[in-house]
Amino acid sequence: MKKTLYTADSRGYANHGWLKSHHTFSFANYYNPERIHFGALRVINDDSVAGGQGFGAHPHDNMEIISIPLSGSLAHKDSTGNEEVIQTNDVQIMSAGTGLRHSEYNGSKTEAVNFLQIWVFPKERNIQPRYEQKTFDPAQRVNQWQTVVSPDKDSGGVWINQDAFFSLATLENGKSLSYSRKLEGNGLYLFVLEGEVKAAQEVLKRRDAVGLSELAELTIEATADAQLLLMEVPMELPS
Repeated sequence: MKKTLYTADSRGYANHGWLKSHHTFSFANYYNPERIHFGALRVINDDSVAGGQGFGAHPHDNMEIISIPLSGSLAHKDSTGNEEVIQTNDVQIMSAGTGLRHSEYNGSKTEAVNFLQIWVFPKERNIQPRYEQKTFDPAQRVNQWQTVVSPDKDSGGVWINQDAFFSLATLENGKSLSYSRKLEGNGLYLFVLEGEVKAAQEVLKRRDAVGLSELAELTIEATADAQLLLMEVPMELPS
């Protein structure tokens, strides 16, 4: 097993007034040569956007972009004609493919929105851009994994152009939960959204994370009520 610890306080931070953002990996003005990516996982931004504010239209290509609201709502608009609002318990994905433009604004004029913006390198380049979002029942992830992103279109999660799987769980204090790697060669990235757990011989608190490779199964024990995001991603990037 290979292990990399990503503590909450070691992340990059940017405060633009209307936007407060923590960067797990190098992004914008934050650069750390040891924090470029974890396998196919390129960006994890923990963003808080003030009411009535947001990101104006900007381009992307050849990236899988996942947004997960943690509180509040996010208004989305893109050049493929999609105009949606995503809220807590929703997951949104865009396959930027050959290229698109999109904007993301706080869906409220007064309340802040907190969401994760996650980028994953694609499996196949230059596909036709696509958009998808789904709402997930939080009751279906209590003390169990709920698949929210998957390359298997029958999994119930949103589809991703990569051999990657994202799962959410709400783990009650004192409970344990195991995760079995789905594809050999993939790595596991455990991100503690809230609470505290023990995993891979580490105590992980709110917004701490650990990246693990060469590991087939991970067991997690909650030492307080916890909310978890586990991302299984290829460790080898396409040539």
